[in-house]
Amino acid sequence: MRNAEAGTVAELVQRQWGDHRVGLRDHGHSLTHHQMAAGAAARAALLVDLMPRGAEPHLGVLLDNTPEFPLWLSAAALAGAAVAGINPTRRGPELARDIQHTDCRVLVTERSRLPLLDGLELPGTRVLVTDPDNADYAELLAPYAAAVPGEATLGPVGPGSRLLLYFTSGSTGAPKAAICSQGRLAAAGASLVAHFGVRADDVHYICMPMFHGNAVIADWAPALSAGAAVALRRRFSASGFLSDVREFGATYFTYVGRAVQYLLATPERDDDRSHSLRLGFGTEAGAVDAARFEARFGVRLVEGYGSSEGGAAIQRTPDTPADATGRAGPGDDLAVVDPDTGKERAAAVLDEEGRLLNGDEAIGELVNRGPNPFEGYWRHPEADAARTRGGWYWTGDLFFRDAEGFLYFAGRTDDRLRVDSENLAAAMIENILARWEPAAAVAVYAVPDPVSGDQVMAAVALRDGESFDPEAFADFLAAQPDLGTKMAPRFVRVLRELPVTATNKVHRVGLRRVGFGGGDPVWWRPGGAGAYRLLGVEERSALEAEYAERGRGEVLAGAPPQTPLLKRRKG
Repeated sequence: MRNAEAGTVAELVQRQWGDHRVGLRDHGHSLTHHQMAAGAAARAALLVDLMPRGAEPHLGVLLDNTPEFPLWLSAAALAGAAVAGINPTRRGPELARDIQHTDCRVLVTERSRLPLLDGLELPGTRVLVTDPDNADYAELLAPYAAAVPGEATLGPVGPGSRLLLYFTSGSTGAPKAAICSQGRLAAAGASLVAHFGVRADDVHYICMPMFHGNAVIADWAPALSAGAAVALRRRFSASGFLSDVREFGATYFTYVGRAVQYLLATPERDDDRSHSLRLGFGTEAGAVDAARFEARFGVRLVEGYGSSEGGAAIQRTPDTPADATGRAGPGDDLAVVDPDTGKERAAAVLDEEGRLLNGDEAIGELVNRGPNPFEGYWRHPEADAARTRGGWYWTGDLFFRDAEGFLYFAGRTDDRLRVDSENLAAAMIENILARWEPAAAVAVYAVPDPVSGDQVMAAVALRDGESFDPEAFADFLAAQPDLGTKMAPRFVRVLRELPVTATNKVHRVGLRRVGFGGGDPVWWRPGGAGAYRLLGVEERSALEAEYAERGRGEVLAGAPPQTPLLKRRKG
């Protein structure tokens, strides 16, 4: 571990200079820390020359986990620029919007991602194709080969310099780009180094996508802070996970969403415990699968909670109950409050099996009443104000707290869906599904995933005389250019009319409560399947058994709402 704590990521990159230990490996490359610093310095100098004067110093990175990704992150830190991680599951005009909204004047990508850019209007954005065999890219970099870290900058570099613009999303509208400064990222890395005892001889395996905050903040930053090496996997592979760990000598990894479930689904082997891995850190594995992972692979998983924007953090301690998330992180004054009044909710009453008995009194929104490092969203003052009402940071997440002070996650306050670690906006998916001509009305909402997070479900009321054609619906979805890969509904409930509240709003709470149960026909598309098919009694029972086996049977409980109905659109 390095002795002096750095105030900026640029200082951490500069510390790599002269360190000839292996700093980065992937399948085909091995670079020393010094080579990483030199490569970052060359790219920083190139960036300074490419960036138009007077423009926001922002570059977009549309890459898989290749060495170019951490090189350009480091280059941006040295130059005083900011990186917008561009999500490759976005499509068409929505992808163009992400690039344009974050004012990216340079877009770093690779040949395999160029089809995503076909036909997009990206005025003022220069595209760099960084494949190793691209002679044009090599020619651009060549004049800067002798650059030294810190020589080429776009302006003063300090703890407050923007470094990351990473997309998150709320309940409505397009994804928002949360700001993370060099100081906050350096501090996050140092905190994880101290918390997990990261050493300079550790190897951090980065298999989660680096356009997402998890891989950068929880994996790359602590490795950089401690002087540890990183090992890259282009894209997550459950079947390749253990072989990678063994090849690279990995000791630490991060995960989000279903990654742990995918790993547990691989065939068991006698040598499952023959590896160097000692720790996994992430979110949404679920207590049941975390225990299964440790029993099978001998690796402890540490679950954490942290809002993407940095406004609140919960840490898991050794005495945390299995179903709890943990306690407030250092410096946080976290409370569970009524979202309307701001008054603290009652302590949770749990039965012997850990089930909540007083949810109406105990569940509320998690807020941070103390100082927090939230740095706002890029050009979105309305969202900033919503997050920091009354001087508190409002997470938008529902929790309850037991008598010992442990916090338990209970859902989300709005119509967001979190699918395989990504937040999706129900309204955006509804706007796309509303284009389907047979639909009279559409509602999109979350149903629980058997392990953690959500799956997308849609309720569709058809026009008079129409019937649900599963093949036509699947073809319609495939033809929508702005329907991301994780937006397509897993379940579709076909209704005569949609349930509404007394104020004539769609009763999503009731729809979520019914889930894929009830008496109306439900069509579903199992994971990896292309066609929708009717969810029969036996399949539904098998699904319910899977939820029960994983300790999530309670989330499916509920009865259909007794509410008025939304009249069908005529014609």
